Amino acid sequence: MAEGALPADPLALFAAWFADVHAFGLPEPNAMVLATASADGVPSARTVLLKGYGPHGFRFFTNFTSDKGRDLAENPRAALVFPWHPMHRQVRVAGPVFELSRDESEAYFRTRPYGSRLGAWASEHQSGVIADRSVLERRFAELAERWPDPAAAPGAGAVAEGDAVPLPDFWGGYRVVPETIEFWQGRRDRLHDRIRYRRTALDDQGRPLDADPDAADRWVAERLSP
Repeated sequence: MAEGALPADPLALFAAWFADVHAFGLPEPNAMVLATASADGVPSARTVLLKGYGPHGFRFFTNFTSDKGRDLAENPRAALVFPWHPMHRQVRVAGPVFELSRDESEAYFRTRPYGSRLGAWASEHQSGVIADRSVLERRFAELAERWPDPAAAPGAGAVAEGDAVPLPDFWGGYRVVPETIEFWQGRRDRLHDRIRYRRTALDDQGRPLDADPDAADRWVAERLSP
Protein backbone atom coordinates (compact mmCIF):
# COMPACT_ATOMS: atom_id res chain seq x y z
CA MET A 1 0.00 0.00 0.00
CA ALA A 2 1.67 3.19 -1.21
CA GLU A 3 0.80 6.34 0.68
CA GLY A 4 0.25 8.28 -2.52
CA ALA A 5 -2.40 5.83 -3.69
CA LEU A 6 -4.45 5.81 -0.48
CA PRO A 7 -7.96 7.29 -0.59
CA ALA A 8 -8.66 10.17 1.77
CA ASP A 9 -11.60 8.30 3.28
CA PRO A 10 -10.87 4.89 4.86
CA LEU A 11 -14.40 3.71 4.14
CA ALA A 12 -13.54 3.83 0.44
CA LEU A 13 -10.60 1.53 1.07
CA PHE A 14 -12.74 -0.72 3.28
CA ALA A 15 -15.36 -0.95 0.51
CA ALA A 16 -12.68 -1.95 -2.01
CA TRP A 17 -11.23 -4.60 0.30
CA PHE A 18 -14.71 -5.87 1.19
CA ALA A 19 -15.46 -6.27 -2.52
CA ASP A 20 -12.17 -8.16 -2.92
CA VAL A 21 -13.18 -10.54 -0.13
CA HIS A 22 -16.50 -11.27 -1.82
CA ALA A 23 -14.77 -11.82 -5.18
CA PHE A 24 -12.25 -14.14 -3.51
CA GLY A 25 -15.12 -16.31 -2.28
CA LEU A 26 -14.16 -16.25 1.38
CA PRO A 27 -16.90 -17.87 3.52
CA GLU A 28 -18.80 -15.43 5.75
CA PRO A 29 -16.94 -12.35 4.44
CA ASN A 30 -18.88 -10.14 6.88
CA ALA A 31 -17.80 -12.11 9.96
CA MET A 32 -15.93 -9.92 12.43
CA VAL A 33 -14.54 -10.32 15.92
CA LEU A 34 -16.20 -7.95 18.38
CA ALA A 35 -14.20 -7.18 21.52
CA THR A 36 -15.80 -5.47 24.52
CA ALA A 37 -14.93 -4.95 28.16
CA SER A 38 -16.96 -4.67 31.35
CA ALA A 39 -16.95 -1.59 33.57
CA ASP A 40 -14.08 -3.08 35.60
CA GLY A 41 -12.03 -3.87 32.50
CA VAL A 42 -12.68 -7.59 32.03
CA PRO A 43 -12.38 -8.19 28.26
CA SER A 44 -14.36 -10.61 26.12
CA ALA A 45 -14.52 -11.29 22.40
CA ARG A 46 -16.76 -13.19 20.01
CA THR A 47 -17.60 -13.37 16.31
CA VAL A 48 -20.63 -11.47 15.02
CA LEU A 49 -21.81 -10.47 11.55
CA LEU A 50 -21.44 -7.03 10.02
CA LYS A 51 -24.87 -5.83 8.87
CA GLY A 52 -23.95 -2.57 7.22
CA TYR A 53 -21.38 0.20 7.40
CA GLY A 54 -21.03 3.85 6.45
CA PRO A 55 -19.91 7.25 7.75
CA HIS A 56 -21.89 6.75 10.94
CA GLY A 57 -20.47 3.37 11.90
CA PHE A 58 -20.25 -0.40 11.49
CA ARG A 59 -23.54 -2.05 12.43
CA PHE A 60 -24.41 -5.34 14.08
CA PHE A 61 -27.44 -6.73 15.94
CA THR A 62 -27.75 -8.79 19.08
CA ASN A 63 -29.59 -9.49 22.32
CA PHE A 64 -29.19 -6.62 24.79
CA THR A 65 -29.08 -9.08 27.73
CA SER A 66 -26.08 -10.96 26.28
CA ASP A 67 -22.56 -10.61 27.66
CA LYS A 68 -21.72 -8.10 24.93
CA GLY A 69 -24.93 -6.21 25.56
CA ARG A 70 -24.15 -5.90 29.26
CA ASP A 71 -20.57 -4.86 28.51
CA LEU A 72 -21.72 -2.16 26.11
CA ALA A 73 -24.28 -0.85 28.62
CA GLU A 74 -21.47 -0.42 31.18
CA ASN A 75 -18.64 0.54 28.84
CA PRO A 76 -19.88 1.68 25.41
CA ARG A 77 -16.66 1.19 23.46
CA ALA A 78 -15.58 -1.70 21.25
CA ALA A 79 -12.99 -3.00 18.82
CA LEU A 80 -13.63 -4.98 15.65
CA VAL A 81 -11.33 -7.26 13.68
CA PHE A 82 -12.02 -8.55 10.17
CA PRO A 83 -9.67 -11.58 9.92
CA TRP A 84 -9.35 -12.19 6.20
CA HIS A 85 -6.44 -14.60 6.65
CA PRO A 86 -6.52 -16.40 3.25
CA MET A 87 -5.97 -13.00 1.60
CA HIS A 88 -3.26 -11.99 4.09
CA ARG A 89 -5.38 -9.02 5.09
CA GLN A 90 -6.89 -7.74 8.30
CA VAL A 91 -8.88 -4.65 9.23
CA ARG A 92 -9.13 -3.31 12.77
CA VAL A 93 -11.74 -0.78 13.90
CA ALA A 94 -12.07 0.89 17.31
CA GLY A 95 -14.37 3.53 18.74
CA PRO A 96 -17.47 4.36 20.78
CA VAL A 97 -20.68 2.36 20.41
CA PHE A 98 -24.24 3.65 20.14
CA GLU A 99 -27.57 1.83 20.03
CA LEU A 100 -29.52 2.05 16.81
CA SER A 101 -33.00 3.50 16.92
CA ARG A 102 -35.96 1.21 17.45
CA ASP A 103 -37.09 1.93 13.88
CA GLU A 104 -33.68 0.90 12.47
CA SER A 105 -33.71 -2.32 14.47
CA GLU A 106 -37.29 -3.05 13.44
CA ALA A 107 -36.46 -2.54 9.76
CA TYR A 108 -33.59 -5.01 9.94
CA PHE A 109 -35.50 -7.52 12.08
CA ARG A 110 -38.21 -7.77 9.42
CA THR A 111 -35.59 -8.92 6.88
CA ARG A 112 -34.51 -11.89 8.98
CA PRO A 113 -35.87 -15.36 8.13
CA TYR A 114 -38.91 -16.44 10.10
CA GLY A 115 -36.94 -19.04 12.06
CA SER A 116 -34.25 -16.54 13.00
CA ARG A 117 -36.85 -14.14 14.37
CA LEU A 118 -38.39 -16.90 16.48
CA GLY A 119 -34.88 -17.89 17.56
CA ALA A 120 -34.28 -14.40 18.91
CA TRP A 121 -37.33 -14.82 21.15
CA ALA A 122 -36.43 -18.39 22.11
CA SER A 123 -33.03 -17.25 23.40
CA GLU A 124 -34.42 -14.35 25.41
CA HIS A 125 -31.70 -14.62 28.07
CA GLN A 126 -28.72 -14.98 25.76
CA SER A 127 -25.53 -16.14 27.52
CA GLY A 128 -27.62 -17.42 30.44
CA VAL A 129 -27.31 -21.01 31.65
CA ILE A 130 -30.04 -23.48 30.55
CA ALA A 131 -30.60 -27.10 31.52
CA ASP A 132 -30.25 -28.61 28.04
CA ARG A 133 -31.11 -28.06 24.37
CA SER A 134 -34.68 -29.25 24.86
CA VAL A 135 -35.39 -25.99 26.73
CA LEU A 136 -34.72 -24.04 23.53
CA GLU A 137 -36.60 -26.47 21.34
CA ARG A 138 -39.71 -26.41 23.54
CA ARG A 139 -39.62 -22.63 23.65
CA PHE A 140 -39.23 -22.44 19.86
CA ALA A 141 -42.22 -24.75 19.36
CA GLU A 142 -44.35 -22.64 21.71
CA LEU A 143 -43.42 -19.50 19.81
CA ALA A 144 -44.14 -21.13 16.44
CA GLU A 145 -47.63 -21.96 17.71
CA ARG A 146 -48.08 -18.40 18.96
CA TRP A 147 -46.83 -16.80 15.73
CA PRO A 148 -47.34 -19.33 12.88
CA ASP A 149 -45.27 -19.18 9.74
CA PRO A 150 -47.56 -17.84 6.99
CA ALA A 151 -45.43 -19.59 4.36
CA ALA A 152 -46.48 -22.94 5.85
CA ALA A 153 -50.21 -22.17 5.67
CA PRO A 154 -52.31 -24.18 3.17
CA GLY A 155 -52.35 -22.44 -0.19
CA ALA A 156 -49.49 -20.08 0.67
CA GLY A 157 -47.40 -19.05 -2.31
CA ALA A 158 -43.64 -18.98 -2.60
CA VAL A 159 -43.68 -15.57 -0.94
CA ALA A 160 -46.19 -15.35 1.89
CA GLU A 161 -47.51 -12.29 3.64
CA GLY A 162 -45.50 -11.11 6.63
CA ASP A 163 -45.98 -12.96 9.89
CA ALA A 164 -46.69 -11.37 13.25
CA VAL A 165 -43.34 -12.04 14.97
CA PRO A 166 -42.54 -8.69 16.62
CA LEU A 167 -39.17 -7.18 17.45
CA PRO A 168 -38.31 -8.15 21.05
CA ASP A 169 -37.69 -5.33 23.51
CA PHE A 170 -34.45 -7.06 24.47
CA TRP A 171 -33.04 -7.19 20.92
CA GLY A 172 -31.64 -4.57 18.57
CA GLY A 173 -28.68 -3.02 16.84
CA TYR A 174 -25.51 -1.09 17.57
CA ARG A 175 -23.11 0.97 15.54
CA VAL A 176 -19.39 1.15 16.24
CA VAL A 177 -18.29 4.65 15.24
CA PRO A 178 -14.67 4.37 14.10
CA GLU A 179 -12.11 6.62 15.71
CA THR A 180 -9.38 4.52 14.10
CA ILE A 181 -9.38 2.05 11.20
CA GLU A 182 -6.21 0.07 10.52
CA PHE A 183 -5.56 -1.85 7.31
CA TRP A 184 -3.00 -4.66 7.51
CA GLN A 185 -1.57 -6.31 4.41
CA GLY A 186 0.85 -9.22 4.77
CA ARG A 187 4.21 -8.81 2.99
CA ARG A 188 7.41 -10.82 2.60
CA ASP A 189 9.95 -11.05 5.42
CA ARG A 190 7.28 -9.83 7.84
CA LEU A 191 7.63 -6.28 6.51
CA HIS A 192 3.86 -5.96 6.54
CA ASP A 193 1.95 -2.87 5.48
CA ARG A 194 0.03 -1.22 8.31
CA ILE A 195 -1.93 1.92 7.49
CA ARG A 196 -3.95 3.53 10.26
CA TYR A 197 -6.54 6.21 9.72
CA ARG A 198 -7.29 8.45 12.72
CA ARG A 199 -10.49 10.42 12.90
CA THR A 200 -10.83 13.97 14.18
CA ALA A 201 -12.78 14.44 17.40
CA LEU A 202 -16.35 13.18 17.75
CA ASP A 203 -19.20 14.65 19.73
CA ASP A 204 -21.14 12.68 22.35
CA GLN A 205 -23.37 11.19 19.63
CA GLY A 206 -20.48 9.83 17.59
CA ARG A 207 -20.65 12.61 14.99
CA PRO A 208 -17.57 14.39 13.61
CA LEU A 209 -17.04 17.83 15.06
CA ASP A 210 -16.15 19.39 11.69
CA ALA A 211 -18.83 21.35 9.87
CA ASP A 212 -19.41 18.72 7.20
CA PRO A 213 -19.96 15.26 8.79
CA ASP A 214 -19.23 13.56 5.45
CA ALA A 215 -16.01 15.44 4.68
CA ALA A 216 -13.17 13.07 3.84
CA ASP A 217 -10.53 15.41 5.30
CA ARG A 218 -11.60 14.54 8.84
CA TRP A 219 -9.20 11.55 8.59
CA VAL A 220 -5.42 11.42 9.01
CA ALA A 221 -3.61 8.44 7.47
CA GLU A 222 -0.28 7.23 8.88
CA ARG A 223 1.96 4.22 8.40
CA LEU A 224 2.74 2.04 11.42
CA SER A 225 5.82 -0.08 11.92
CA PRO A 226 5.01 -3.78 11.55
